[in-house]
Amino acid sequence: MAAHGAQKLFGIFGGDGLTATGRGFAALGYRPGKVYAAIGGGSEFLGGIGLALGLFTPLAAAAVIGVMINAMATVSGAHGLWDTQGGVEYSVCITVTALAVAAIGPGKLAVDRLFPWGRGGWAEAAFAPFLGGIGAAIVLIL
Repeated sequence: MAAHGAQKLFGIFGGDGLTATGRGFAALGYRPGKVYAAIGGGSEFLGGIGLALGLFTPLAAAAVIGVMINAMATVSGAHGLWDTQGGVEYSVCITVTALAVAAIGPGKLAVDRLFPWGRGGWAEAAFAPFLGGIGAAIVLIL
């Protein structure tokens, strides 16, 4: 996820960068496109880094879940389930994985192990999709 966000934000790893990605977001109905591209790319980048490092894991999971909800609602949802037809399969897998990491905790080497939320649990498992869903709803409504 971090690399995917870096494609949008910085144009690395074969990405188009913020300006071109902003035009793509505008074509999807997000106005202003560049702002929403920065929000989406930032959520992917920071959420991906957070999940990889085990840093602010529930927030990182919420960021990834929110982005994936938006991707499913605006891009892949119209194509059905299977990824081979451009469907939601891959986005659902990423969403479930982020939720699982929030629920089971980030792992023994994670930075979050020093904090109460670093062990995972029901609260973290509820927090991530709740916050991600609210963020996605706000973006979709605006």
